[in-house]
Amino acid sequence: MDRAFLKGNEAIAEAAVRAGCRFFAGYPITPQNEIPEYFSRRMPAVGGVFVQGESELASIAMVMGASCAGRRAMTSSSSPGMSLKAEGISTMAGAAVPTVIVDVARTGAGTGHIYPGQNQYAMATKAPGHGGFKVMVFAPSTVQEAVDLTYAAFDYADRDRNPVIVLADGLIGGMMEAVELPPMRDDGPDRRDWVLDGAKGRPKRVVSSIIWDGAELEAFQESRAAIYRRWAANDVRFETRELDDAEIVVVAYGTAARVAGTALKTLRAEGIKVGMIRPITVSPYPFAAFDALDYRRVRHVLSVEMCVPALMVEDVERAVGRRATVSSFGRGGGHVLSPAEVAAAVRRLVPGDAS
Repeated sequence: MDRAFLKGNEAIAEAAVRAGCRFFAGYPITPQNEIPEYFSRRMPAVGGVFVQGESELASIAMVMGASCAGRRAMTSSSSPGMSLKAEGISTMAGAAVPTVIVDVARTGAGTGHIYPGQNQYAMATKAPGHGGFKVMVFAPSTVQEAVDLTYAAFDYADRDRNPVIVLADGLIGGMMEAVELPPMRDDGPDRRDWVLDGAKGRPKRVVSSIIWDGAELEAFQESRAAIYRRWAANDVRFETRELDDAEIVVVAYGTAARVAGTALKTLRAEGIKVGMIRPITVSPYPFAAFDALDYRRVRHVLSVEMCVPALMVEDVERAVGRRATVSSFGRGGGHVLSPAEVAAAVRRLVPGDAS
């Protein structure tokens, strides 16, 4: 494998190229602009195509067309841009068209602010579009993990013929770290059983999200539901730390998990029995990690998030049930959590702590 020192956004783009992505269409929006910029230089060198679309709507439509034509295709955006892409993402899910979508999230609703945040959690994991479909959502916490998950995301998308989201934030996208880059691959698996490549010597094909027959539509939806169940059984990824004797468990993903991990070391040095669950797939969510906790000992679970109001805490509450107390701690407005703030939030959960 090649080693390089890359900014997160550039590393994501290079990982996509190495995974066989040969078509990219996107529209500029901070804090993900280095992704299309990188593709604009890199794609011609590998025989691929880069298009700066006139809008997010146009870009996601072009990506769907390229995927239907048999190419591994990708787009990227940030929070409000994802809202504009939502109809196209829904259409791809309804037509069983694979793609990879990178969301380098900013903070806040509406236009928000270019500062990093985790305010995209609910949209990415619960409703990336209309129609009740689901997508796999990967949440890297390092640049290396962003590389590895982007590279893998294309395989998952093709396996399931479904969109996949890589959910990062402005810090992951902007920081520079040393990474090992995966090997170069061609532009994906054989799609000749469904791709639209001209009906020469075969019956014509239709790739569409419009299914007029109710029974046929229900059968398609049932087949999708079976895929979602398979994800929950086989594809969940998470990391745990210091859970063997933990009385307090911190749950965090992405950048918040990096910060919480540093706080964990400080708290352990103080003798506080705290552990951590870090979801890597935030969809499907790692409910099994919570079922494995010993609730005779674990009395409090704290969701740590870089957004206000907290969003992942609802999944944490569902995972814990009534077996322990659940609360949240976070910062909004683009403020990045500090290890000291997280450590202080955990100390407040220790019986008798006066802070």
